Amino acid sequence: MSTLHAVVTGASSGIGAATVRRLTAEGWHVTAVARRADRLADLVTETGCRAFVADITSDADVANLVQEVTADVPVHALVNNAGGAIGWSTIADSNPDDWAAQYATNVVGTVRVTKALLPALIESGHGDIVIITSTAGHEPYENGAGYVAAKAAEVAMARTLRLELTGTGVRVIEIAPGMVHTDEFSLKRFDGDQARANAIYQGIEPLVADDIADAIAWTLTRPHHVNIDQLVIRPREQGSATKTVRRA
Repeated sequence: MSTLHAVVTGASSGIGAATVRRLTAEGWHVTAVARRADRLADLVTETGCRAFVADITSDADVANLVQEVTADVPVHALVNNAGGAIGWSTIADSNPDDWAAQYATNVVGTVRVTKALLPALIESGHGDIVIITSTAGHEPYENGAGYVAAKAAEVAMARTLRLELTGTGVRVIEIAPGMVHTDEFSLKRFDGDQARANAIYQGIEPLVADDIADAIAWTLTRPHHVNIDQLVIRPREQGSATKTVRRA
């Protein structure tokens, strides 16, 4: 077993699953956390990771997760990846329930898991907290205010947590991806409309999940006195949230 152990949330697909693959390939002991047991079982077969089925919006699930992952090995890294976007509308037309759901996962869920695992991360003497935010948290765009607001809250959380943990030996790393093509992100945002989801990536070469997993692995493997405070990653042709150059 590796001397380093990472817990990755939102691990059943996309960036989370890619991160599990990358870290296990580099010799980490990884606990993959997600709600979908069947997806996690496939990941265990593929990578040899350990899986734990949990919903990070549940206090009971997170308490059980902490009891399980700290029982026999230290925890050195937490990758807070679980989250996502719901809906595409103006604020005037938006559904407050969508806002609440995005906050519950992206913001409060990240707080819940981080708070629960923080004692173990400090005790390890080599603790890292990675928070996957978004460029949406740094610059607003129309029709996405619920997600923008949730990710802006995560950005503020990462900055605050870094101040609070300075001197504890725990690093806080924020990674803010731009446009990343995964199987589910845009599909979930557009309520299962595959055509609308596909259109987001037409005419541009977007990032893929492995690009972000590569960045996560890189930040975690810097000498431990080096903290990558914030890493913003975009496709080459995405100048900002509101400027993307597409091929005809």
